[in-house]
Amino acid sequence: MKQLGFIIPPALLALTLLILSSCNTNRNAPTSKVGFWERELGAVANVPLNPSDAQKELNLKVDLIPEGKYGRRLFREMKPQYITIHSTQNPTGDAYAHAKALNRGALRGGVCGYLCWHFTVQDDTIIQHIPTSERGEHADFDGPGNRYSIGIEMCEHQGNNQIATLERTAKLAASLMYHHQIPVDNIRAHYHWPREGYSTPNKNCPHFLLEDGRPGETWRWFVGRINQHHSRLVKFDEAVRRQKQNEEEARRRKQMVQRFWSKLTDIIGLT
Repeated sequence: MKQLGFIIPPALLALTLLILSSCNTNRNAPTSKVGFWERELGAVANVPLNPSDAQKELNLKVDLIPEGKYGRRLFREMKPQYITIHSTQNPTGDAYAHAKALNRGALRGGVCGYLCWHFTVQDDTIIQHIPTSERGEHADFDGPGNRYSIGIEMCEHQGNNQIATLERTAKLAASLMYHHQIPVDNIRAHYHWPREGYSTPNKNCPHFLLEDGRPGETWRWFVGRINQHHSRLVKFDEAVRRQKQNEEEARRRKQMVQRFWSKLTDIIGLT
């Protein structure tokens, strides 16, 4: 029986292997998620932004836990030094549902007996639960994560736009950095604060910003984006400061000219 066969040209074979290799590499590359998010969001504008305008962009709603109740039953003053980023890992609860749960003391735990944090972020809004001048219960019991950090939870409910939530969280963190003079090195994942007594003290949180349960390239990208938003606020202050300096310099020059002209007119008798 006669066998049929064909020969693949060497150039075509090489091209096919290159394409297959490229597809396999892209699928497994750790940069693929960051690259997709960056393409969807676009670069952060490299222009100054008025902090007041930045605050308006957040769409912040204040719905504080009643003073003296649940997570605020003990008044514990805090001067924030860190910002801690969490993810809710709750597929059904949006920011409003979390606010409702906190306001009726439904989430138990922590040192004071009730969990609480400062902000919950979803794709289109942010809800504040406790003042940033008060300690929360969201990170590490009586450790520095609770005692000195502002806690931000990112929603993960079905229908929530994760990319928009990330960007709104980055803008919130940048605004908090600006208003509380918190350095970018003090932006921490919940993972950073070990929980004493747990078999896995360093929690995989926020899980979609970590690699194998640890901060890596994705986390560095997110912190970098926060810092870029913060830089816009700082540049606005610098621009205002330069403008005031220029106005003051112009005022001094005008006064010098006026004094010179006054002396000159006195000398030549024009008055």
